[in-house]
Amino acid sequence: MNDLTPVSGADALHARLTVVDGLIVSDFDRAIFQDMRRGGITAANCTCCIWEDFTGTMRNIMQWKQWFRDNDDLILQVRSTADIRRAKAEGKTGIILGWQNITGIEDQIGYLSLFKDLGVGIIQMAYNTQNLVATGCYESRDGGLSDFGHEVVSEMNRLGILCDLSHVGAQSSRDVILASRQPVAYSHCLPAGLKAHPRNKTDEELRFIIDHGGFVGVTMFTPFLARGTDATVDDYVDAMEYVINVCGEERVGYGTDFTQGHGQEFFDWISHDKGYARRLTDLGTIKNPAGLDSIGHTGALTAAMQRRNWPEARIERIMGANWVTLLAEIWRA
Repeated sequence: MNDLTPVSGADALHARLTVVDGLIVSDFDRAIFQDMRRGGITAANCTCCIWEDFTGTMRNIMQWKQWFRDNDDLILQVRSTADIRRAKAEGKTGIILGWQNITGIEDQIGYLSLFKDLGVGIIQMAYNTQNLVATGCYESRDGGLSDFGHEVVSEMNRLGILCDLSHVGAQSSRDVILASRQPVAYSHCLPAGLKAHPRNKTDEELRFIIDHGGFVGVTMFTPFLARGTDATVDDYVDAMEYVINVCGEERVGYGTDFTQGHGQEFFDWISHDKGYARRLTDLGTIKNPAGLDSIGHTGALTAAMQRRNWPEARIERIMGANWVTLLAEIWRA
């Protein structure tokens, strides 16, 4: 690896791994891409739509295309699992373009094929609130997957775009899981069994998605962890162990939800409906778990797993191999 020099057993293991972060929503720039390399990130699902419409999302992707050109020594675009393997071989970070809301298609299902051609590989069905497809987790009433949403899911299946349900309400999530002909995912969630919160998933919800061939990525976002801002990297691994005990280790991965570089304006934007309307939640102080302060410290996660005496095969799966298996199923490439 270009800039990760193994100095311990954990470092050597981390350097060998294919490391896939299921969700990063940082304030992307060259400094973030450099930190991804310091952290040994092989690939990551990087958000390019939250509240944006078609035009706003296209502008975000236009910016990514420029970043790919200007930073081709650090990053490359991922369209297939072969690209993930290439990123590993070349010592770069593969960028999966992903959305946290389906607002980018507005009311046009045909836009999905355009965005697939541009490299979008993961789309969340709703972000926190109601849209034309599904209901987010902060709505007072979950209306489930709309009829339009059923058509959207069918088209996403046809194109090979992963349906993400992390911020989606319980009924809507269940509907998508049943409607999809392909596996779907909670790319970044935490168990309600450790902390009751609208963004966390119950044991029943976790089992249901796994029973239907789905996938669970565990997040480290401290507002949803049991110990909040007092959490450490070991608390994060505790949450992973909880999910593994419910789901098994074959369909579990990680998705940090790193918000690195963002200020309060961003957190206000994501915590209001549509970015400006009613306040959905008070996120409080945003602080990463101690020991995992930046993307560049991702190796500390591998080290924490190793301290638990996790078998190397389990560490390999959770740190990225399971993600690669899932994405190969969805993308068929």
